[in-house]
Amino acid sequence: MIISRSNITDQIVQYFKEKIVSGEWKVGEKIPSENQLTETLGVSRASIRTAIQQLVGIGVLESRHGKGTFLLDDEVDEGGAGDGKITAQDCKDTQKVLEFRRIVEPEACYLATENATDELIDQLQKALDEMAGNKENQKAFIAADLRFHELICNASENLLLEKSMSKVFEEAGRDQARTFQLFGFKDGIYYHRLILDAIKKGDAKRARESMFDHLQMGIDKLNSQSREIEIKSQK
Repeated sequence: MIISRSNITDQIVQYFKEKIVSGEWKVGEKIPSENQLTETLGVSRASIRTAIQQLVGIGVLESRHGKGTFLLDDEVDEGGAGDGKITAQDCKDTQKVLEFRRIVEPEACYLATENATDELIDQLQKALDEMAGNKENQKAFIAADLRFHELICNASENLLLEKSMSKVFEEAGRDQARTFQLFGFKDGIYYHRLILDAIKKGDAKRARESMFDHLQMGIDKLNSQSREIEIKSQK
């Protein structure tokens, strides 16, 4: 790529995005060093560093001291940074993620119940059975849990809702230990059974209420843990 002398940083950012979108740079992998990029693009290290920081700021790249820069998120587009898209950085705050889910998922549950088919119910039952059968396998439990929620959001038949939740579910799946700690096995199974039972019976209002209660429980636990940490820090 030939970099002109005007808008150098923007051009470097665009170059980075092209590498990401093409799949040449993959999530979790280290990108070329500043020296390599300087040589490839024929620009200063300062310009490279500024471009990297722009993508670090929106959660696409992550700089690790002494190790280099890694691709954290491949969700970029041609519009540039700060375009309002949900990023990995946005999803790092568990409290905010749960609050968002509490707003969106109960309504998704309501719509899914109205649109429910035998196939959906069978898929939800399978996901719930996998959760129940993986008490000792945290990774498998969380995968089945997220699939349960994804099935419901997809069954809402609302593309905006599906797209907004897709990134949130992706990030929730990365922090498996935290998710499992908040919801736990027993409570997780309990609420998912309530939700599925309501969907089976076509009771959209009860399905919505059960999903709200499920997510509210996670928020309450998180707040309780935060208070305990604050109290301990004051002693």
